[in-house]
Amino acid sequence: MQDAGLRFACDPADIDEENYPRDLLPEQVARFLALAKARRVAERHPEALTIGADTVVALGGDLLGKPEDPDHARRMLGSLSGSTHSVITGVALVAPSQGIEQVDHELSTVTMRVLSSEEIEQYVAGGQWRGKAGGYGIQDHDPFVTCMSGPVSNVIGLPIERLLAMLGALPFAAAFRQANNRP
Repeated sequence: MQDAGLRFACDPADIDEENYPRDLLPEQVARFLALAKARRVAERHPEALTIGADTVVALGGDLLGKPEDPDHARRMLGSLSGSTHSVITGVALVAPSQGIEQVDHELSTVTMRVLSSEEIEQYVAGGQWRGKAGGYGIQDHDPFVTCMSGPVSNVIGLPIERLLAMLGALPFAAAFRQANNRP
């Protein structure tokens, strides 16, 4: 967001990311959690525009959130090894004082090469899996990804292009653009 010229402050939502209706499709889960995060933070900052985001990794019919521990990370990376999977990030904008509540999502497809158990062990031992949906981060020194379609910012966890489009469609977008020195 800083690279896009946006001024912001971080305020973690601290929601239970496992608490969502189990009958939702992966993109619905990402949207549901992003909106829940934005709403939680907006309760504390009702005059601000709050951005919430949540990323899920979908492999077949399975959702892979953030690994709970190193063993869980090993299992996730093992299941993703040699796969093509989806990375979906929900993005929500909430501004209670303006009556704004919007949510959208971005989808990327990622193909990983087959990983050896040694590679998985080395990655897990490095701790790079922590806090990352699917247990990996494309922004890390990541030799696993062989092909990707969709925005890389989405796989990192915030699809900046989608966010900027959403911000540009807001009723106060002209004032926002002027305040952020954007055309």
